This record gives sequence, C-alpha cells and structure tokens, in this order.
Amino acid sequence: MAWQCLSAVNAESTALLVSVVPNAKRTEAVGLHDGCLRVRLAAPALEGRANDELIAWLADQLGVARREVVLQQGASSRRKRLVIAIEPDRVMRWLDGLQLPLS
Repeated sequence: MAWQCLSAVNAESTALLVSVVPNAKRTEAVGLHDGCLRVRLAAPALEGRANDELIAWLADQLGVARREVVLQQGASSRRKRLVIAIEPDRVMRWLDGLQLPLS
C-alpha cells in the first residue's frame, strides 16, 4: 500500500505527516485524513503537551528513542511533519500493521 503521509528523507530517516486530535480518551491512530495519519491524543493542546504525547507515542510504537522523533513543522498546528530516524520501509511496515481504514 502506498502511504501519502510517508516520505523518505534519506536512507535512514523518514518524514511522517500527522493530523492530530487532542483531548481524546486515549492516544491512537484512527485512519487517514487529507494525506496525513490521523492520531487522537490523550493530552490537551496546551503548553506543548499534545506534541510531547505525539512524540512519546510514535517513539514507543516504532521502538525508537524519543530523541529520534523530531517535530519539524506544525508545533502549534493540528497538521504536523515529524522526522523519524529510522528507515522508511520500517515505518511503512508499522503503518501496514495498523490496518487503518482508508478515507
């Protein structure tokens, strides 16, 4: 499956577009929206808490350290671009494993 939300930065790094919904009951990926992975966050959009929750969740999901997930764009926006220090194929396999509905 081709993921529009995913692009290779180089052989060892991947850019991921994410659309976030803060103040959810739990943090989870729920589908695709406008070319982005849609993620509900169990944190408010206040004082960077939602961004911290997103970075921690992605690091945990992908099995990398938090320092390997960098918020590159969208710190104060619902639409974010993150760069993750792992191979694009690994992120693609993770996305395929989520079995998200296509929208």
